[in-house]
Amino acid sequence: MEEKSAAVVTSSNGKIRVIRASILGLVTIIFIGYIFMWIMLPTSTYRSHFYPKIDAHTKSAFFGDAGTAMLVFSFPMLFISVLGSVYLHLGMKYRDSDSCNIKRKSIYSSWKRPVIIKWLGIVSWIEIVIFAMFIALLAWTFFTYLHYFFDQIALFKESENEKRWESTLSIIALTLGIIGNICLVFLFCPVTRTSSVLPLLGLTSEASIKYHIWLGHITMFLFTAHGLFYIVYWALTNRLLSKMLEWRKAGVSNVAGEISLLFGLGLWVTTFPRIRRKMFELFFYTHYLYIFFIIFFIFHLDFDYFFYMLPGFYLFMVDRFLRFLQSRHCAQLVSACILPCKTVELNFSKSQGLSYTPTSIMFINVPSISKLQWHPYTISSSSNLEPEILSVIIKSEGSWTQKLYDKLASPFPLEHLSVSVEGPYGPASTHFLRHDKLVMVTGGSGIAPFISIIRELIFMNSTMKCRTPSILLISVFKNSSELTMLNLVLPFSNASQGISNLELQVEAYVTREFEPPIENSKPLETIWFKANTSDAPISATLGKYSWLWLGLITSLSFIIFLLTMGLLTRFYIYPIDHNSYQVFSYSLKSLLNMLLLCISVLVTATAAFLWNKKQSSMENNQTETKGLSPLMNNSLAINPTDRELESLPQQTLLKTTKVHYGRRPDLRRMLTEQEGSSVGVLVCGPKSMRHDVAKICSSSSAENLHFESISFSW
Repeated sequence: MEEKSAAVVTSSNGKIRVIRASILGLVTIIFIGYIFMWIMLPTSTYRSHFYPKIDAHTKSAFFGDAGTAMLVFSFPMLFISVLGSVYLHLGMKYRDSDSCNIKRKSIYSSWKRPVIIKWLGIVSWIEIVIFAMFIALLAWTFFTYLHYFFDQIALFKESENEKRWESTLSIIALTLGIIGNICLVFLFCPVTRTSSVLPLLGLTSEASIKYHIWLGHITMFLFTAHGLFYIVYWALTNRLLSKMLEWRKAGVSNVAGEISLLFGLGLWVTTFPRIRRKMFELFFYTHYLYIFFIIFFIFHLDFDYFFYMLPGFYLFMVDRFLRFLQSRHCAQLVSACILPCKTVELNFSKSQGLSYTPTSIMFINVPSISKLQWHPYTISSSSNLEPEILSVIIKSEGSWTQKLYDKLASPFPLEHLSVSVEGPYGPASTHFLRHDKLVMVTGGSGIAPFISIIRELIFMNSTMKCRTPSILLISVFKNSSELTMLNLVLPFSNASQGISNLELQVEAYVTREFEPPIENSKPLETIWFKANTSDAPISATLGKYSWLWLGLITSLSFIIFLLTMGLLTRFYIYPIDHNSYQVFSYSLKSLLNMLLLCISVLVTATAAFLWNKKQSSMENNQTETKGLSPLMNNSLAINPTDRELESLPQQTLLKTTKVHYGRRPDLRRMLTEQEGSSVGVLVCGPKSMRHDVAKICSSSSAENLHFESISFSW
């Protein structure tokens, strides 16, 4: 029977692999075609051959002139997103049934080696190549359009007396705006947390923030130059005031473009590191100006043209509204463990159906501190090892975290704390089992993501009997009080007995103290919160079939938008202008289309969210007993101090821990001495630490070291 069952599982896995490979192949073909069309867009071939043929089949009374942009530049990326949702859903099945399968070194490993570039930070060779290709696309588009526009320079002269060099300014301004739009196409993709596009590329939203930063700087530089060139051109031709106050009924609206640029500049200025780090709240709040930036950008060019940039922003809209729906309900906070190093571990109740991978993050909002501020924290628990608990570690390092710590460490303990969450968000799969050894380098609270990895490996070792890599944890702390973070490495549950079979070595370094403290540090303190009927366990926003639901929302909402837009155009706009584009107001049409877009996303996302919330509530009601399930009562009702003194797993951990005072680790020696054909080197800590580890892993003498950085330092 066991052999027959194994054969069925193997056959099922084989089918899933074939289907996923087919989807990935189709996605690759569509994406290559999509990029090819962007390359061809500025050429005469596109204007004389491609566009006329496509336009003849898409231009209609329902969509007007937007059909071409909709079909060629909007539909492919949205279709890729839907296919990606199916691909990731199948990947979850494959991951669950084949968790112990070890995939060895990838042929792309050498391309993933780290490189440190002053303005870009730590990047891989793959990222450098892709970035260079993107810059090449911008340069190609810029010079191809310049060549075409100079051939048609007579069309740009607004008067017979206008000189050629004055018309040249107009041409350069227009071309800068066009290539700025290309950057805007991809700007929102890296910050779309629930998008299926990033996981298809093996990326996560937090790891892709740097791409958003790069694109943001390039976009605003190009748009700013676009606006300045036009201002200079208007000033030299004595039309500055009339042109700057121009808002056409049909065509480009200069006032809208200027307002959009002002909002963009207000947002852009606060993103520079010195301002962002010193005035984070200003940076955070001004980032909401993107809403007005996009609205007036659409008014500036018309909604038909926005279809070129629509896919990335559309996927972001779906994600943003789902996050809004999830954050409207408070999460059930069960307890808080207070450490003497001004660090707290928050333990939330979660539904058993919620699954997440190690190093996942969750955004947290405490309304009593700030109703608008959301902060990301790495989840330290394992969804497999702790099926009803979700934990995050928060160290007091800023004004928001200090206020949270003061609330929890107050002499008058809180009975309840309202907390809203968004997430979890994390990688679609992990690759830790492919390594012979894992070296985790951490500074301070950067230990949190590695705790989740260790707990997941404990589960795989003890429950699934997988072969797990040996682990070397190198932790650097400023003071000895921070050593108490090591007490959080092991979970409360009895499953932590698997630590005895896990090859774990901990090297802890205390840099600002030269010997152990004479007095024992203050013991860990646990606060228990009363259950509130309005709070609910954290559950997946769209249930256990979240990827399929996301694909359904994306496709269905876009279909609804196209239908309503087509009906609006056919029965309201077309009878007025008959596609003449000189009668009906562009601004009114854009406003109506924006409303239809928002309504279509709102209706479909809300319906899907409420349906899954109802299903999740039914599941929770079946397992809850007085607010907490029996499993949670048993697993959490252990005093952390007792756990440290009496628990066999904790004793095992203490035996494998060495504490060094008054010095820093010799990372170069420790890393280069690691043996094994594949050693995964993970680092989470200050920028200088990440750069030091990256330099070591990039050397030719460290070919067996595979670098990965985990950071929120944007």
